[in-house]
Amino acid sequence: QVRLVESGGGLVQPGGSLRLSCAASGFTFSSAAMYWHRQAPGQEREYVALITSTGCTNYADSVKGRFTISRDNAKNTVYLQMNNLNPEETAVYYCKTVRLGATYWGQGTQVTVSS
Repeated sequence: QVRLVESGGGLVQPGGSLRLSCAASGFTFSSAAMYWHRQAPGQEREYVALITSTGCTNYADSVKGRFTISRDNAKNTVYLQMNNLNPEETAVYYCKTVRLGATYWGQGTQVTVSS
């Protein structure tokens, strides 16, 4: 079955950086588009970034120029490099994929941006 496991979250100071990872299994990773979303306390889950199976990327306007999504098909892993983080980006970060019309989410990883 499809499984997505995020890691790499933690506490970081404003202006700092983190790299999140999402390890995937149960499907042909190399042929799948992968997404990162985030959900701040009391807010709806929002889109952050996408990488297609061919490596094309797209970002939410709020993170362009600061976040980078990438993938390693040999490791079945998608990454999100986050730079210059601000406190408003404190959230649970989730990876997602869509296979045969079904949406799969990981359990999320907490990112806290605070001094």
